[in-house]
Amino acid sequence: MALAPFAARPANTKGRAIPEPPSPGRSVYQRDRDRVVHSTAFRRLEYKTQVFLNHEGDHFRTRLTHSIEVAQLARRVARMLRVEEDLTEAISLAHDLGHTPFGHAGQDALNHCMKQHGGFEHNLQSLRVVTLLEQRYPAWDGLNLSFETLEGILKHCSIRNARKLGVLGERFIARQQPGLEAQIANLADQVAYTGHDIDDGLRSGLLELDAVLRIPLVAEHWAEVRKQFAQLDERRASLQMLRHLVDTLVRDMVHTTRERLSTHMPASVDEVRRAPPLVGFSPAIEQGLKPLRSLLFKRLYRHPRVVEQMQAAQRVIAELFDAYCAEPAQMPEQHSLRARGVDALQRTVADYIAGMTDRYALREHERLFGPQVAQALTMR
Repeated sequence: MALAPFAARPANTKGRAIPEPPSPGRSVYQRDRDRVVHSTAFRRLEYKTQVFLNHEGDHFRTRLTHSIEVAQLARRVARMLRVEEDLTEAISLAHDLGHTPFGHAGQDALNHCMKQHGGFEHNLQSLRVVTLLEQRYPAWDGLNLSFETLEGILKHCSIRNARKLGVLGERFIARQQPGLEAQIANLADQVAYTGHDIDDGLRSGLLELDAVLRIPLVAEHWAEVRKQFAQLDERRASLQMLRHLVDTLVRDMVHTTRERLSTHMPASVDEVRRAPPLVGFSPAIEQGLKPLRSLLFKRLYRHPRVVEQMQAAQRVIAELFDAYCAEPAQMPEQHSLRARGVDALQRTVADYIAGMTDRYALREHERLFGPQVAQALTMR
């Protein structure tokens, strides 16, 4: 497939921070993708919360399966728009590498702990993982990924932080966009969690199908499924409905993006960066998603059972942070040795905690404080 003129091209990459000879049989972006997949941080995503804690059930999404679903959707869109699939996939697989245990509750707790020390944000932490914390290679820290993959991982950034990032932060200062591949990965993230959070919510029993079907955007797909498969059991019908919904979102994204590309006609990646956001949903779909997002927030993400567990998880994060800051030797030696200098202790502790899986954080908390909180989190 011939790439569109606005697509990234491996031959035109801005390169890596540390130059390397080409890898036989792999493009620069395929090599990035492979490095992400083989990283320790990627494997840990298997035991990090998406919405439901890992022990809640074997069929709920984790950060790992979420990242795979994002990559699958993003590659489909990239292929339809004739942009660089391997770069899109690399960004998609790496976008959550910096996520804490216990999902967004863990991030909020760690950000609170780091309030006086630069804060904590999982997107910046993903960049930190691939540029510093992964230590697999003899000549450098991090994964030494290409500029384009790093740019895609860093979805948003404050001007204050952007000024510390050199060339990688320039687009935020200039208020420009990333390449189309990064924009696709970003919106594919939204499509993936919209679909699978409904699925997981229904499976858990925390979301009621009747409530979901009161959302017009969902109801129209349910009607299509029932018209075609009148005798299908409710579980299979809901899965078919979600397939239709996700497909609608993907096709709308592609159609809307093509319209915007036709309007702005970028002839290069640089022109994509200077244009307004080009990847998006139509106004009709955006309006249709609003009540669905509101439902998920109120009835799933803020469900009393989820909130109760997340509050306990935040206590785990906060107490681990205080314990390690008070006694860095409680961390493994390679971490405690880094905990020196102004704010180095707190940042090292944040790095260590952010890298934990749910179950490792619970084991560490039990080791330091006893089993009460860990047992409360693991009881159904």
